[in-house]
Amino acid sequence: MDDVLPGRSDLPPADYIGETRRLYDSLGYDSYRWAERPEQPPFASLSKPLSECRILLIGSGGVYRSGQIAFHTKDDTSIRVIDTDVDSSALRTAHFAYDQADARNDPNCVFPLDRLRELTGEGVIGGLTAESYGFMGGIYSTRRVESETLPLLLERCRAQEPDLVLLVPV
Repeated sequence: MDDVLPGRSDLPPADYIGETRRLYDSLGYDSYRWAERPEQPPFASLSKPLSECRILLIGSGGVYRSGQIAFHTKDDTSIRVIDTDVDSSALRTAHFAYDQADARNDPNCVFPLDRLRELTGEGVIGGLTAESYGFMGGIYSTRRVESETLPLLLERCRAQEPDLVLLVPV
């Protein structure tokens, strides 16, 4: 039974590419075109031990804080600033491309803020930046992500001066 998920003999593995194409076809796009980057980005090693590093969390699961405006259903290139001291019960999700039931029950599955706080308490990581960021992945336009979302994220990230950034994709 190599074609099923471990522990779930009733479910075959997800056909991510096929599902993505079907989803975008249902939204009225001609077809989903995967962004290609011919060159690998350079590897950057840590300049100090992980136990001394401040981590900045970015999640693409459409996470926002209660009281903020929810993400739109598609092609929303905005970001949400989430203070890292927020109680996780105040976190919400709005995303068109995945079943949000688990994320709404426990936002840590797409935005592991509580897990990072635990790692800080255990001394595994040095701490968290004051801010973290949420955005809605699954944006069809790579051009808009590169021209709208990324510059804003980079500006905010640089201001936080993290030692490393943890990007949690969905």
